[in-house]
Amino acid sequence: MIDPTRSAEPCGVCGGDGRLHNAWGQIATCPACHGSGRRAEDRGFHDVTKTKPSHHQPTNRAKVVEKQTWPTTPQGAALASDVRASSLDDATKARITREIIDHESTHGQCTKTFVKKIRKQFRPAAAP
Repeated sequence: MIDPTRSAEPCGVCGGDGRLHNAWGQIATCPACHGSGRRAEDRGFHDVTKTKPSHHQPTNRAKVVEKQTWPTTPQGAALASDVRASSLDDATKARITREIIDHESTHGQCTKTFVKKIRKQFRPAAAP
């Protein structure tokens, strides 16, 4: 029975032999007809990109954790709001806010002593 996907014409690369010979006597299977000796039917464009999710292996990189930009506790947020409303320059405001965030991450909350320490940095001392 004749395969309908294959043409009866001989392969144009190997001449129908199915093998290729070179000048050094090496013999290989024809890359055009894969050894059948018949010309393969032109099927047009064949997409070989791997777009299925199963073709993509999961990455072994750690997920990027976004940096915290604002305190999470109510006391820390209130303190940071006071810092933001102060007349300090932006670099100092950012440094103090970062200090509040770091303190929260290590202690879990802003202690009274820490709040007093921070307030001294941006509020002027009361005149006696």
